[in-house]
Amino acid sequence: MKSVALMSGGKDSFLSALTAMEQGFDVDLSLTVIPQEDSFMYHVPNAAMASYTAKMLGLNWQKVSEENVRQSLERLAQDGYRAIIAGAIASSYQKTRLESLCTDLHMCLYTPLWQVDQEMILRELLLRDIHAIIVSVSAEGMEEKDLGREIDHEFIREIKDRSRKVGLNISGEGGEYESFVIRFMKDNLRIVSSETQWNGQSGHMIIKEVQYGPEDQ
Repeated sequence: MKSVALMSGGKDSFLSALTAMEQGFDVDLSLTVIPQEDSFMYHVPNAAMASYTAKMLGLNWQKVSEENVRQSLERLAQDGYRAIIAGAIASSYQKTRLESLCTDLHMCLYTPLWQVDQEMILRELLLRDIHAIIVSVSAEGMEEKDLGREIDHEFIREIKDRSRKVGLNISGEGGEYESFVIRFMKDNLRIVSSETQWNGQSGHMIIKEVQYGPEDQ
């Protein structure tokens, strides 16, 4: 089934696209929505850099503004695309919106991470050699020093502890944090220049310049 993956550059959409490809979906295109500020549907920080994460999976890449998502998907449906792959885990708002859109376009929605245990998702990243960093934090229990931090075994232990104390969603599905994939297998994205923006309670790490290539370069 010819499919397009909605990819923000973050861990969930990346893992979902990879899973769909492994399960037989003919995914050849990654579509990144460049969202409006403080979008409830799409990741904001570093979305324009998602071309690199698409490249890690060997996918073609297109970007579209949030207000033009429907028109872009309509064109893809006309071109023979029959499925949309998305990284929704627990957000009914996001999933319902996408399901409604797919119904209108006579496409199917595939969300392989939906309702999957969130700790399992984080550990699946490590098992698959998917390296992601934190690029946005916006909840009690998250700190400025988390920006740029890699999701690894230590992070998983800490985020579980924070969740017990303040009720954090450990996968960040509630907006607690957003991520960006910087390495998969031998493909590596080295951040040359970045900027941290912090307002006292939340903040972003803005990636400005990168170098892409094999990990050993």
